[in-house]
Amino acid sequence: MVVVILLLFLLLAVVYMMAPGRRRPETCAPFAGRNYAHRGLFARDQSVPENSLPAFEAAVRGGYGIELDVQFTSDRQLVVFHDDTLDRMTGARGFVRDHDFATVGGLSLAGTACTPPLFSRVLETVEGRVPLIVEIKSRREYDGPYLDALCKATLQALEGYDGLYCIESFDPRVVWRIRRMAPGVLRGQLVDSYRTNRREGAHPVHAFLISHCFGNFLGRPDFIAWCPEEENWAVALCRAMGAMMVQWTILPEHDWQQRQGRYDALIFQWYTPDPEY
Repeated sequence: MVVVILLLFLLLAVVYMMAPGRRRPETCAPFAGRNYAHRGLFARDQSVPENSLPAFEAAVRGGYGIELDVQFTSDRQLVVFHDDTLDRMTGARGFVRDHDFATVGGLSLAGTACTPPLFSRVLETVEGRVPLIVEIKSRREYDGPYLDALCKATLQALEGYDGLYCIESFDPRVVWRIRRMAPGVLRGQLVDSYRTNRREGAHPVHAFLISHCFGNFLGRPDFIAWCPEEENWAVALCRAMGAMMVQWTILPEHDWQQRQGRYDALIFQWYTPDPEY
């Protein structure tokens, strides 16, 4: 009998840890049934670079929602840039957070005339014409005050913005801060597979916990944004408990039409589906 009680308690604890937030259909509805251009509608050869103003303008012209990434420069400017480091997209070296915006904003994106834009400039470009999924970039070594400042700056940039937006992050600490600072804003937990987390160097325990939504008790996300792999049991449980389901990043080789029937929204790259489904 004691064993049964302990097992029941353990089961309830697991469910508590990974449960999404209470369903908010009226908040989720404007974001559902849409395709979101990953980092804007950018070119495979980066002739129109990712997270650039032309990529965002192209997505708007196509009627697509937009997914984009924000992070701090060293002088606490909110720049739209995906990678932690400058290396891949600019040819410069080092972490974005270690350079001021005067430096980062002057770098060429993939050898083009485009440069990394401020978040405020992106908002001016989009002008509320399509919904935004804003990913707040984070790293494990970021402490509480840094994350507080990053989340607060993102929300302040969006104050008065005349358009639909939601916020997501891989870091449950970020989702928790958005829940606390702006409870009315739709928030999402990005989740990658255990295999990918391990390949990127995560400790096995951390990789398991983060890939199985054990941080949901912090942010109680409205939606789960899952990778293209088959859902693990924890993500499936979140679905069963009523979470809005988003999938990233869908490529031309994926069965994206079938996924439209299974997910509430798709984040896509390098093909041009209908804006809505």
